[in-house]
Formats: sequence, structure tokens, C-alpha cells
Amino acid sequence: MIIQIAKHSGFCYGVKRAIQILDDLIEANKGEKRIFTLGPIIHNNQVTEYYEEKGIKAIEKLANFMDNRMDGDRLVIRSHGAPKSVYDLAEAQGFEIHDATCPYVKKIQNTVSSYYLKGYNIIIVGDQNHPEVLGINGWCDESATIVNTLHDVEDMHPSDELFCIVAQTTFKLSLWEQMSTLFSEKLSNAVIQNTICLATEQRQKACIELSKTVEFMIVIGGKHSSNTRKLAEICSRNATTIHIETKDDLVDVSMFKSNTKIGIAAGASTPDWIVESVILKIENEGEVFFDGKS
Repeated sequence: MIIQIAKHSGFCYGVKRAIQILDDLIEANKGEKRIFTLGPIIHNNQVTEYYEEKGIKAIEKLANFMDNRMDGDRLVIRSHGAPKSVYDLAEAQGFEIHDATCPYVKKIQNTVSSYYLKGYNIIIVGDQNHPEVLGINGWCDESATIVNTLHDVEDMHPSDELFCIVAQTTFKLSLWEQMSTLFSEKLSNAVIQNTICLATEQRQKACIELSKTVEFMIVIGGKHSSNTRKLAEICSRNATTIHIETKDDLVDVSMFKSNTKIGIAAGASTPDWIVESVILKIENEGEVFFDGKS
């Protein structure tokens, strides 16, 4: 077997930064105060479990936690960001806030807020249930129209009103490009900003290139991770693709024959140690030539 790892796999800048902020806070805190994250710090179950073992609790909805609050509680805003209302509530309730929002997401929040205050209608391209999108929508009083497919845009009526259009950072680049063309045709006064993260673009393009040269693609990352699911979808167009969270999901390694070419890609929230453990499992159950990063 020959194994190649796609370029730009694993933790992106925003995820590394969020993890570092939480680790630094844990170190400085020395167990003195309770630390909470607003939802899991990143979309990876293994990372969430690691921090739970360190006593870090994830709060899904801050409003439901008020009766449990204690003076000095520390709240970490996760990498996906949060609505403005969360910051306002946390500050009013006396939380010490540590903002681990990805800088690329924060930029979208600021863009949406600025244009909304100027009277623009906001359109967010992305998954309406994703925490990043929910957070962005919270910076325009939750007034945004959220679209996710070409069909959504095709159903829109032509308009000469003011619009500002942004994208979820992990949205599929090829679909965004198609949707942008349609927006331009339908909305005569639209500011269209490609806010897909550069790392997302690089990751998706690298997966396309690698998947064209191998027989199998193993995409490693959380089942709830938007960017990982998109990588699996992209890879499946060119090669047989398996989406796993950990080595334990890779049950039947016997499918990989001695001359099989295997590509490995990892989502933006997947730690290196999980990727390495998958490679070790394949190595231990077959003869492998490791070709490094593609």
C-alpha cells in the first residue's frame, strides 16, 4: 500500500488559536475558577472529551445556565463564534469572557454588522443550523436570509434593494462560485463577499487533486464537522471514500491490497494524533509505503 496525506490537512489557524487560548487559560487558572466553553471548543468529539477530563464543561445555551452561575466563572467563546446577544448576556451576568472566535469568522461578523447598520439586507450562504452561521446571524439582529443551495437562489425574486452577501467559512467553493453568479444576475445592488476561509479553499483543492490519483480516500474528522463532511463529498467524486472519526471506525483494513494507493485527508478540527493513529493502524495490518504529504 502507498499512503499519501493531502496538503493542508488537520488543524487550521483558527482551531489552533482556539485550542491555545483554552490551554493558556487552564494553565493560568490553576483550578481556581470554573471554566466553561460555549458549546464544544471545536467540532471534534475526542478533543471535547479531552477537555471534559480536565474539568472544562460545555454550555449549549448560556441563557439556560443562569441559575447555576457563580462569581468568577470564565466563559470561552468557541472558534465558531457566537451572536452578539451572548456577549451582552455574559457580560451582564459577570462572566469573565475569553473570545476564541476564529479571526476569519470575526471578520464576517463585523462585515455583517457594519452593512446591516447601513441598511443592507443580509444574506448568509451556509447551513442554517451551523453554530458559525447562527453566530453571524446574531450580528444583524437575526434578520439574515440563509441560503444553502442553487435552488434557494433560483427561487429568489429579482431586486434592486441593497444586499450584503457572505458565506460560511467552510462552504464548498465550487458551489459558492455558482451561487455568486446567480446573485449577480438577480440582485442589482448586491455586495458579494467571498468569505470562505483560505485554508478551506486550499484544503478542498488539495483533496480534489489527491483523490484523482488514488483508489481510496480516508477522510478523518468529526461526523458533525461541516468542513470534514464537505471534504468527504468532494473526494467521493473521484475515489472510493470513507469518512471516519478515529482509527476505531476503520474496521476492515483488509480491503486495502498490497498495491492500493490510499489518500488521507483531515478536517480543520482533527488533531494530528488522530491522523497518526489511523496511519499506524493501517501500517500494523499491512505492508505500507508511506509517501508523506502529497
